[in-house]
Amino acid sequence: MTSRNELILANLIANKVESDANLDVLTFVHIDNDRQIVSETRTYQQLWDNAQCIASCLNAQGLKPGQSFGLLMKNHPEFVEAMIAASITGTVFVPIDPRTQGHMLKYMLEFSECQGVICADYALDNLYAVKAQLPEISWVIQLNTGIQLVANKGAISLAPILQAPVPDLPVLSIDPDAPMQMLYTSGTTGNPKAILSPHRRFGDAINLGTFLGLQQGDRPYSGLSLTHANAQIITLGCSLKMGLRAVISRSFTKSKLWDITREFDCTVFNLLGGMTTAVYSEANKPNDNDNPVRYVISAGMPKAIWSDFKQRFNVEIFEFYGAAEGGLTINPMGRGPVGSIGMAPPTLEVRIVDQDDIECPRGIAGEIVFRHSDGSTPHVEYFKNKAATSKKVHSGWLRMGDIGHMDQGGWLFFHYRKGGGLRRNGDFVNPASIEKVVAENPQVSDVYVYGVPAASGAPGEKDIVAAIVTSNPNDFDTALFYAKCRENLEANSVPSYIQIVDEIPKTASEKPQERFLIELFDNQSERVFSYQKPAKNS
Repeated sequence: MTSRNELILANLIANKVESDANLDVLTFVHIDNDRQIVSETRTYQQLWDNAQCIASCLNAQGLKPGQSFGLLMKNHPEFVEAMIAASITGTVFVPIDPRTQGHMLKYMLEFSECQGVICADYALDNLYAVKAQLPEISWVIQLNTGIQLVANKGAISLAPILQAPVPDLPVLSIDPDAPMQMLYTSGTTGNPKAILSPHRRFGDAINLGTFLGLQQGDRPYSGLSLTHANAQIITLGCSLKMGLRAVISRSFTKSKLWDITREFDCTVFNLLGGMTTAVYSEANKPNDNDNPVRYVISAGMPKAIWSDFKQRFNVEIFEFYGAAEGGLTINPMGRGPVGSIGMAPPTLEVRIVDQDDIECPRGIAGEIVFRHSDGSTPHVEYFKNKAATSKKVHSGWLRMGDIGHMDQGGWLFFHYRKGGGLRRNGDFVNPASIEKVVAENPQVSDVYVYGVPAASGAPGEKDIVAAIVTSNPNDFDTALFYAKCRENLEANSVPSYIQIVDEIPKTASEKPQERFLIELFDNQSERVFSYQKPAKNS
């Protein structure tokens, strides 16, 4: 085999073509209009050939090494092929949630200095609504999916590009520390920051497959968006590296999740915290525990449903914690306490510090911070934002912005995002415990619990809102709902309000978007119901 540095994605694929060209390493699935599962596969050879064709087109558009382009689509095979094409050409791809529109889409493309966009047809209208304000966008390559027919807007069709003779382009990405992509943060507190993520970050992380419990013969599955690090690394990257036959949904589907794992014999999948509650809130089925899944790689499994989730679906839980910027803890199956996000690997040191940067005693909450075990600072760079970069890694530690504590055994427990605690009547309330009780209510198909400023006006206090999705909003029995809450929750945890919504607004990584729920709370008062305490003799 030719010697190539596999920290570079294109080199990894080129090596796999030499050793295992025809392995159907990736299967992409989606649910059609008849609710049937449809799939298409890619071998290493197909990934390489298609990436070469896309790379040739990028060159033809004048894209130079180091320049960037937007990648605006759900999880399609062409998403991965565009990633590899960027690696071949030495360019930088910028993955963006295809639901993004308006000023936010303009900002993300403009800030990252994209010269062009590879875009699925269903996102073209959003793109062209702002394209006139983006003179630097000189080309658009269109992926036709048939989901949305779009009038010709001057985009280049991807289909003939992939049907052209396959060129033999050299891999121009040489430096593992050069940028591979820009990953945008969630932007919950302002405009999202663009993490300038090098090839090394991806190349090193995908070596963690066995560390995360993956074995030869496993078949990973994910419905998480490839626009974020979780699916990119854990499912896509580790599978490409280990030669595992991964299955990737076009988008997350909780109703078909277990059907997909059964059809493709998937043995492991990864979930984020908000997704686990959504899956758990699905109505019980007789075959819930009849599935091929060996374990779930979870980031944020609520302690309140941890054991019940395991038993109901007959799976083990492998909990981990980390961020696109870095940091990592793991709680392997059966090792640590239920609810713990784990311990750091030998290469990292983790601490809990107070507001004065003093390490907290065991059991006391503070901010979670990391550094390398040799005392060096993890590398993080936000594009065109030195202030945010310095703040993220000041005084030699990577600041996670999350609050947690460490128990006497050294196991780490996550509490909440810094600034996002839910305090009521002087005590911090655990939203996950409330969500478990609400999710078990047969009237509810999805739930997210958050807080609004307390009607009492007490500084820092919140009233609890249970935002719920129900199949029959007009027949929702609020009295029965609150009766079940009173039966199963402490008085201080009973929601102050029920908010009925059509869906819980979520990011591409399935993180509930609280700000949109607050807007609906303020603007749709007819769908908000307040809690009336029962009389003392009732």
